[in-house]
Amino acid sequence: MIDPRAIVSPQAELAADVTVGPFSIIGPGVQIGPRTVVGPHVVLNGPTKIGADNKIFQFASIGDAPQDKKYNGEPTRLEIGDRNIFRESCTINRGTAQGHGVTRIGDDNLFMAYSHVAHDCIVGNKVVFANCAALAGHVEIGDWVILGGLTAVHQFVKIGAHAFLAGGAIVQRDVPPYVMVAGNPATPHMVNAEGLKRRGFNEEQVKNVRTAYRILYRSDLKLADAMEKLQVMAATQPEVKALVDFIASSTRSLVR
Repeated sequence: MIDPRAIVSPQAELAADVTVGPFSIIGPGVQIGPRTVVGPHVVLNGPTKIGADNKIFQFASIGDAPQDKKYNGEPTRLEIGDRNIFRESCTINRGTAQGHGVTRIGDDNLFMAYSHVAHDCIVGNKVVFANCAALAGHVEIGDWVILGGLTAVHQFVKIGAHAFLAGGAIVQRDVPPYVMVAGNPATPHMVNAEGLKRRGFNEEQVKNVRTAYRILYRSDLKLADAMEKLQVMAATQPEVKALVDFIASSTRSLVR
């Protein structure tokens, strides 16, 4: 399953059924789970742990040192879950000692060509990175987020679950769950209603999210006053509670 033209360190740990293509390089400290396919001309460096059923296409560079001038060779790491797809020329960096010490990627994510995840980022599950989407350091991405092509996310920004970032968006502030943003700088436009329906939200839940969005962005209320109204809704509407909890944890302020 390992092409004889590949270079695999004796200090790497590969499950018995891992496939490695020609001219790929797998360094020490790399662990790869069952049925993962590493294509040709891939570079994997450690410490990096990769789960099962991942597919890594040619020219991807995964697990290399963070692009941070403060990094001084500390033993940081990268952790990747299961069933992720990394297309051509993706770059995924390990964490830094000044951050979490680890970059984490969940399950079932799609990273299209030339997408980039910087040091100390946390990416959830079922996220789509379109071509050339890029995260700066310390970014947190919730489940089911879609990042359009050429999207750029500023360091320390948080993106809530089910958010949609339109192509070319420059995101400098936190994006709440369910919200669609676009532009430079990115501003909120509407609720990602179609995405919610595809993921099993019923009509009442989508209606509740729309109402919460109007309170937050279309009512001319101060944030504190809007939060009072949202907290009342959140007591009986779990989908709104997720929005309230996200806003309460925001550290960079919200897109407006």
